[in-house]
Amino acid sequence: MNIKFLFLFTLCFSFFSCDKSNEIERPNVILIMSDDLGYEAIGINGAKEYSTPVLDSLAINGINFNNAYSQPLCTPSRVKIMTGKPNYINYEYFTYLNPNEKTFGNLFQDNGYKTTVVGKWQLNGVQYDLENNQDLNRPHKNGFDEYCLWWLRERGERFANPSIVQNGKELDKDIDDYGPDIFSDYIVDFIEENKDDPFFIYYPMALVHDPFRPTPYSDDWKNRNDRNKGNNEVYFPDYISYTDKIIGKISDALNKNNLDNTILIFIGDNGTDTQVVTLNNGKEIRGAKGSTIKHGSNVPMIVNWKKNIKNGFKSDALIDFTDFYATFEDILNVEKRESYGKSILPLLNNKDYDEREVLITYYNPMWGPNSAETKRGIYAQNKEYKLYKRGDFFKYSEDLYEESKILISNLTEKENEIYMILKKSLDTIPDLPKFNNNNWIEKGIEVRQSGKFSENWRLNTN
Repeated sequence: MNIKFLFLFTLCFSFFSCDKSNEIERPNVILIMSDDLGYEAIGINGAKEYSTPVLDSLAINGINFNNAYSQPLCTPSRVKIMTGKPNYINYEYFTYLNPNEKTFGNLFQDNGYKTTVVGKWQLNGVQYDLENNQDLNRPHKNGFDEYCLWWLRERGERFANPSIVQNGKELDKDIDDYGPDIFSDYIVDFIEENKDDPFFIYYPMALVHDPFRPTPYSDDWKNRNDRNKGNNEVYFPDYISYTDKIIGKISDALNKNNLDNTILIFIGDNGTDTQVVTLNNGKEIRGAKGSTIKHGSNVPMIVNWKKNIKNGFKSDALIDFTDFYATFEDILNVEKRESYGKSILPLLNNKDYDEREVLITYYNPMWGPNSAETKRGIYAQNKEYKLYKRGDFFKYSEDLYEESKILISNLTEKENEIYMILKKSLDTIPDLPKFNNNNWIEKGIEVRQSGKFSENWRLNTN
């Protein structure tokens, strides 16, 4: 009897030990998204006048992606990356994410991870008189156990003397407090507190968005009365340096706690601000935020995973913002897949990765000057060519500003083949709604206040 009991005890102990071991082996995930940072604006990608030693090192020892594409504007990108769905499915209007949408926060939380969101929220619809736009529990509903956020309700300052809500309470701050430091300190503390459990951190940064003002690194920071005045792009290099410093602080916290089994992802949410001109490999590149040209949505993307990626490399794979949710589903091994994206986990695991041939962007910004008819667009692209649903065809790899349309009547055999592949993909995407610069605001308010939400409005096809 004692032998049987010992056998059963040993068997049970082995089972639970294995189960715990598997749980520990699940990687932590940190997704950091800089605000208004295009591909051209970090050192590893050719911006030698900006200082990004931490990001450069993470890229050299990880994977540096050349062809990662966001939406050209911030809220459309945030809705897309958080839900794994293209904008024609669930982007309703600027500064808003429907609270009924499942995010990657919910995904990780449902699978036993500790979760937090830190930085810029901008998703309660706070710019309009909408019901529940002051809901301080919205991040919890979207799957985050904790939060430390700017622009959860009223906008306020994001840098010096920031307006930040932390887990339902407004922080008491003054002109000597710097928002990015508050956010990064919160993340470091979260890592320390949860180092023994799998965790997910989503950090949509306040940097490097304007207004461009002194950072604590800047000589002008000593002028306390001027810290929240002006908007001068001369401080943009300081913003880049401070971003790199913050990434270093987070990376150091991982190293300190031996958390090598952490997937650290760094990306931008859209192209660089149009005020900024970057010298990249000897060429001047003006930021193209809000535009459908390459510089409007080609963003830096670095993935570092010390436990798994031993030899860093560059990747030319086309990456879409829906791919992050798909990758997280793959990491968590969930059965019911909800993302429209393509998991890059095989690439991270150095296994065969079947690259996508075509990437599609549905862009209806619904915000300010970027909402102009000429700014909108639906387009499909491979690594060289881009076709708009309206019919414009470009070899954007050589014609970066899309100034010379390719005549459809004069295509080469190769161009015709590419054209047909891109067109076939575009034919599966709904058209943009009829343009009306104000109607979308009125419609959004009407829908949210009535509580009614038609499928046509959801698909932006009415």
